[in-house]
Amino acid sequence: MTSASQAPMSEARSAHPEHLGHVIFIAAAAAMGGFLFGYDSAVINGAVEAIRSRYDIGSAALAQVIAIALIGCAIGAATAGRMADRIGRIRCMQISASLFTISAIGSALPFALWDLAFWRIVGGFAIGMASVIGPAYIAEVSPAAYRGRLGSFQQAAIVVGIAISQLVNYAILNAAGGEQRGEVMGLEAWQVMLGVMVIPAVLYGLLSFVIPESPRFLLEVGRRDRAREVLKEVEGDKIDLDARVAEIELAMKREHKSTFKDLLGGGGFLFLPIVWVGIGLSVFQQFVGINIAFYYSATLWQSVGVDPTDSFFYSFTTSIINIIGTVIAMIFVDRIGRKPLALIGSVGMAIGLGLEAWAFSYDLVDGKLPATQGWVALIAAHVFVLFFALSWGVVVWVFLGEMFPNHIRAAALGVAASAQWIANWAITASFPSLADWNLSGTYVIYTCFAVLSIPFVLKFVKETKGKTLEEMG
Repeated sequence: MTSASQAPMSEARSAHPEHLGHVIFIAAAAAMGGFLFGYDSAVINGAVEAIRSRYDIGSAALAQVIAIALIGCAIGAATAGRMADRIGRIRCMQISASLFTISAIGSALPFALWDLAFWRIVGGFAIGMASVIGPAYIAEVSPAAYRGRLGSFQQAAIVVGIAISQLVNYAILNAAGGEQRGEVMGLEAWQVMLGVMVIPAVLYGLLSFVIPESPRFLLEVGRRDRAREVLKEVEGDKIDLDARVAEIELAMKREHKSTFKDLLGGGGFLFLPIVWVGIGLSVFQQFVGINIAFYYSATLWQSVGVDPTDSFFYSFTTSIINIIGTVIAMIFVDRIGRKPLALIGSVGMAIGLGLEAWAFSYDLVDGKLPATQGWVALIAAHVFVLFFALSWGVVVWVFLGEMFPNHIRAAALGVAASAQWIANWAITASFPSLADWNLSGTYVIYTCFAVLSIPFVLKFVKETKGKTLEEMG
């Protein structure tokens, strides 16, 4: 590549938009999908025992009702990339917001267990779409100099959504006298917990009408002038906008619509190596058991003797730790890079999970863990969440938004995100039965995956810090 052709990329890397606040607003608005992702994923934590009681079901059936939303997530993630290429990123956000709204209303007013499960699938489809559209859109509208930090908005929004859902659940539980099936506003408390999501869902839909379409999609559909305007908004007018547009157009001419077939290597049934790396990142992110902390934490703490109201409080404090860790990641993701953060997080998670496994190996005394083991379990759970949040919680989404070559990005991101949801489903659906078998052994399994993630990152994952999307291939 000649030095002349390198100039626009260099300018894009160092672009400092005059109205950075506007760029932040755009990224934050897009990340509202992440907020709903976190809220909808974690709000079920407050309804688990109430659903078990109301419909008189065992652990295996309960796990399927909780986990079934993840099937919708996988489908939504697998289809969102192609949908976004056809109708645009903004229209996909609007569809996702509509599905979130419908799901919230339906889940709050179920007729029976089967339709509660159906509405959770609908919500899951919306989450899957948001999991793909959010990081892809933010990566496409962000200047390279800020892309890591702006890309981390997705995870920040997810963890804030998780925390707010736990805070809302805690408030509703107290309003219902500490009973998940107590009455609030004419409904059982758990129904109100699920229904409150309609508020952020409508806000997400409204915000999607005030942010610009991705410049790459605009160029793809021939709206060159509008694409230039958006680039000026997000990268500033001090760079050569015509050269920047030409750079993106050149990259687009070298690529074609990505399809599933494009991800296959050598004409066979195996994916390209870079796709396997994306799938590996997604699977390891889930196989350490992070979502157990958000789907089942209230039930988990109650199972070792913690009072129901206190268990909801601990779920909330875990969510606060999650936010703190995410802020740490946002500060350092562009400073020290994605790969070092992932390695630091893997070590910290392995230690936290190992300590939890040790604590849960002790027999209950009068229905509770011994005092020492109880405190170790509680502290270790928070340590685990902290190290996940400051590493894998953020860097995986940043990696997936920027690691793939342009010509396969949409399809590869869809497959990687879909794999993440399938892995999430496997962990979520298996936890109640595994916990009934051996809670300590379950955490040993999660510890092993945290340890195995270290050589995976060292050998297969390449740093993407500071590169433009066009430099990915």
